[in-house]
Amino acid sequence: MSLTMGDGPFAKPLAGELNFDLTASAPGHVLYVHQLDRRIRGEFAGRTVVDTVRARMLHETRLLPQWYLPIEDVAPGVLVESDHRTHCPFKGDARYWHLRVGDRTVRDAGWSYPDPVAGSPDLRGLIAFYHDRLDAWFEEDERLPTHPRDPFHRVDARRSSRRVTVRVRDVPMADTTGAVALFETGLPARWYLPAEDVATEHLVPSETVTICPYKGRARYFHFRADSGRVDDVAWSFAAPFAEAGPAADMLCFDGPEVSVTVES
Repeated sequence: MSLTMGDGPFAKPLAGELNFDLTASAPGHVLYVHQLDRRIRGEFAGRTVVDTVRARMLHETRLLPQWYLPIEDVAPGVLVESDHRTHCPFKGDARYWHLRVGDRTVRDAGWSYPDPVAGSPDLRGLIAFYHDRLDAWFEEDERLPTHPRDPFHRVDARRSSRRVTVRVRDVPMADTTGAVALFETGLPARWYLPAEDVATEHLVPSETVTICPYKGRARYFHFRADSGRVDDVAWSFAAPFAEAGPAADMLCFDGPEVSVTVES
C-alpha cells in the first residue's frame, strides 16, 4: 500500500510534499510494475499450480499490490478459460480463468490482459490470481497468511520510555512508560502496552481475529464496565512476525471511544 495508498508518493490525495506538481506530471490513476527477485508458489488441491522466479508486482492507485505471474509458469492443464470478461479503462479487457485440479474447480480464479490498452504496462503473457481462491501461497519457503506483501511497506517496532495513558470512555485503562511504538507505512503510530500496566479486568476476549501480512495474527478484546461494553477495543499479537516482535503479547487500543495520550 505504500506507493499508491496512505502517505505514499502516488496516493490520491497526496499526503506529503514533492518538489514538483504530481497532478500535472502523473495521470490521475497510476500503474507501476516491477520485477520481484523472489520465488512465488501457489498450491491448490494438493498440487503446486504455479511456481515462478519471474513474478512481477503491480501497484495501482487505491488498490493493494497484486502479483502478475508468467502464464508459462502455471502448471499445464490447470487453467480453463472462462466466459467472464471485464474491462478496466487503465489496463484493458480482462480474460478470466477457472482453476481445475482433479475434481476440484474454482471459478474465475484468475485473470489476464492479453491486449493491454495503450499506456498500460505490458501485462501480456501474465496472469493474476485472487489470493484467497488458492489454498496456499509461498514466498520462497515461507507461507503467506494473506495478500501479497508490498516490498515498499515497512513496520518498525521501537521500545519507548515516553509515558502513554489510555482511557476508554471515562475509565482509565493504562498508564505506562514501557510501551512499544509501532510505526507502519501509511498508518498512524500505534502504541502497544504491557499487560501489567493495563486494567485488564475491564477486558473480555472477543471472537474477532484478523491477520495482517506484516504483523501476524491478532486477537481482539471487548471493553466492559458499568457504563456498558465497547466491542473490539483492543488487540494483541501473541506470536507476531519478526518486524513486530517487540510488541508480542502487548495490548493496543483504538476506536472512537478510546483516548490515547503520549507525552511529547
